[in-house]
Amino acid sequence: MTVTLSRLGAALLALVPLGAPPPLAQAAPVLPPPLGEVDFAPVDPEEAALGQLLFYDPILSGNRNISCASCHHPRFGTSDGLSLGLGEGATGLGPARHVTAENRPEQRIPRNAPALFNLNARAVTRLFHDGRIEVDPSRPSGLRTPMEEEMVTGFASVLSAQTMFPVLSPDEMAGHYNENEVSKAVRSGRITGPGGAWDKIAARVRAVPAYQARFAAVYPEIGAGRALDFTDISNAIAAFMALEWRSDSAPFDAVLRGEAPLAGAAAEGAALFYGELGCAGCHAGPLLSDQGFHAMGAAQIGPGKAERFESHARDEGRMRVTGRAADRFAFRTPMLRNVLATGPWGHAGAEADLRVFLRDHAARGAALAPLQGGAVLPDLPGTKPDFAVMDDPAQRAEIAAAAAAAGPGRALSPAEVEALMAFFETLSDPVALNGRLGVPAAVPSGLPVER
Repeated sequence: MTVTLSRLGAALLALVPLGAPPPLAQAAPVLPPPLGEVDFAPVDPEEAALGQLLFYDPILSGNRNISCASCHHPRFGTSDGLSLGLGEGATGLGPARHVTAENRPEQRIPRNAPALFNLNARAVTRLFHDGRIEVDPSRPSGLRTPMEEEMVTGFASVLSAQTMFPVLSPDEMAGHYNENEVSKAVRSGRITGPGGAWDKIAARVRAVPAYQARFAAVYPEIGAGRALDFTDISNAIAAFMALEWRSDSAPFDAVLRGEAPLAGAAAEGAALFYGELGCAGCHAGPLLSDQGFHAMGAAQIGPGKAERFESHARDEGRMRVTGRAADRFAFRTPMLRNVLATGPWGHAGAEADLRVFLRDHAARGAALAPLQGGAVLPDLPGTKPDFAVMDDPAQRAEIAAAAAAAGPGRALSPAEVEALMAFFETLSDPVALNGRLGVPAAVPSGLPVER
C-alpha cells in the first residue's frame, strides 16, 4: 500500500543527505485491517425484505403518520438533514419538515438523528449517542436498557432492541398524551405485556393480512401459530438496516484490501488523521470508531436532555447513563463511513458545515462561542430557546473544560481541513448510500410512503 507524500514532505526529503533515514518515512499511516464477512452478523434476505416494508410504514407510530424513515431517510444519508428533528406534529421530509397548526410538537428531538451505516457490525455493542442501550450478557435479555428489569427477551440484537425507543417517545413516534392508544399506554407506563404499547403496535401489524402472511413465511414459529410480537417487528427492521446500509465498498475499503493506494490530498488527510492529529485514537479500527465515549466540546443546542419537570437545556451525555462525573458531556464516537452525507454534525447537529465542525472539533472546546447560525432548525416557536446553553458563558466554560481535560486542542490550517475532507471523500460508499433494496413502492398498511 502506498501513500503519496505531501509537497512539503517531498521538499524536506530532498534536503536529507543520501543514506540518512528520511524524516517523513514514518508519516505513512498504519491503517486498520479491512472489513469482512466475519465482522458482521449474517442477514436473512427475506427477513430484511420484510423489515424494509416496516421501516417505511407509518403504521408503527401512534398516529400512523411517521415511519422510521421520517428521521432516517436515504435521501439524507440515513439521517434527516436537520440539526434536531421534529417528530410528532410535523410534516414533510428533511430540511423541508415543518410544524402544523393542528398538532404542534412540544419540543425538538433533543439529539441529532444518527446515521445507520454498519450498525450490524459485531463490534457495535452500544447504541445511541449516550450508549443507553448496550449488550450485557449478565442480563436475562442480554441487554442493558433504561427499562431495567422490565426489559423483555426476544430481541435478536442490540440493533433490534434500539427500535423500542422511538416508538415509545411522545416527541418521536408515539404521539402526545391521549392522542392514540399507544401514547395512552406509554403515559400510563404500560409498555410490555398484553395491552402494553408494544402489544398494541404488534396488534396493528397482525391485523394486516399481508403482514401476517409475510411474518408466517419468515418466522417458522409464527407460521406454526405463535402470535406475532413486537420483538419480531424489531428483528425484521434490524435485518433490513443491516443489509441495506452495510458499508464496506467505499474507495477506503479498496485501500484497506490492498487493491488501490491513497493518493494526493486524500493521502495527506489520512496521514494527518492517523498521525499528527491523532484522530484514530478515537476513530479507531475499520469502523472508524472505538465505540467509546469522549467529551470533545461539541456545541450544545436545543432542549437538551431534561425531564419534563426540569427547566435546563443541558445534555450531559454518557453521565446520564452511568452517573459518573467523569462521563459528563461525553458522547459515543461516531463511525465515519459516508460522513460527508450525514450532516449536520455533532450530537446536537449544531454545525451544518463540516469544515467548520472539523476546526471546532480539533480545538476541543476552545472555539466554543455563542451560536446563532450554522444549524438547520425549522421554526418552532413557543419552546425552550435553542441556543440557551451556548449563550451562557458559564455553561460553555463547563463543556470546554470537560473537553480540555481529555488533552489539548489544536488549530487546523485551511490546507489541513481540505486534506481531511479529501480523505473523508474516500469513505463515501455509493452502494450503501444508494441502498440495496431502496424505498418500497407501497407498504401493506396502505399508508403513504415518504420519498
